[in-house]
Amino acid sequence: MDDRTSENPKVSEIVLNADGIVLSALLAEPPHDPAKAVVVALHGAGMRAGYFHGQAHPEQSLLSLGAKLGFAVLSVDRPGYGLSAARLPKGQGLTEQSATLRAALADYAGRYSLGAGMFLLAHSYGGKLALAAAADTHDDLLGLDLSGVGHRYAVDERLVTTSASRANWATHWGPLRLYPQGTFRSAAPLISEVPAREREEAWDWPDRFPGIAARVRLPVRFTYAEHERWWCHDEASVATMTGLLASPRVTVDRLSHAGHNISLGLAARTYHLRALAFFEECLTERTTLPDRGLISSHTSQEIE
Repeated sequence: MDDRTSENPKVSEIVLNADGIVLSALLAEPPHDPAKAVVVALHGAGMRAGYFHGQAHPEQSLLSLGAKLGFAVLSVDRPGYGLSAARLPKGQGLTEQSATLRAALADYAGRYSLGAGMFLLAHSYGGKLALAAAADTHDDLLGLDLSGVGHRYAVDERLVTTSASRANWATHWGPLRLYPQGTFRSAAPLISEVPAREREEAWDWPDRFPGIAARVRLPVRFTYAEHERWWCHDEASVATMTGLLASPRVTVDRLSHAGHNISLGLAARTYHLRALAFFEECLTERTTLPDRGLISSHTSQEIE
């Protein structure tokens, strides 16, 4: 893949109508050719859609890199964030968010070209939503790329169910050396209060994961940062987690020199390019194996 171009794709603010709930989003499209597919990016708890844009470091931005490589990239403010915060001051639970997201993407599909379809790229709580949405429907979805999420927490319940504090700052970020100079100033507008509904049900995820995973029948890629502290990601935990998925292909990657908030760190460009390469693989598989497609009862797993 070659993203060498002097032209930075335009990033636009758009609004999605999710059955009456208005969601704000950022959209970057290829400068010249129609998008070959759409990458839908879902941020984690306490962040905003701009998490994937990195205005202070555009060379690392998922939106810029994805558009240069031929994808449309749509980064959505999840329900309870951005424009929907006034309508949903307490946010929504995971099941409701999945329904709202699918309605928002249906609105997008009615106004923009999808190319071959949609991929979901998600971080932390956004990864929970991506899995839930993929479990609820496979229409137009081609694959998932998830970072900063697992099936079993590695921290105390109090860190999961309370608002951000100095106690869990290091869990979110890891060592300061992992981030470019100026990151924390430029990231300030991206940080948002975690809606109450998200905090209240966060600890239930380990119990909900098996039922959701059993209905996910798309290729899935997980990335764990070297300094990931929220989730258990030792070999045994990863094997248990991937074994619960009904996916035709599951890959697990490790990213050196990175903390939980991968897309804001020095390793962001590496992560984004690897994720986009995975999506390219999914498109190739879809083209070369039309009889099998991406949804299959074959459950052999590829763990890298």
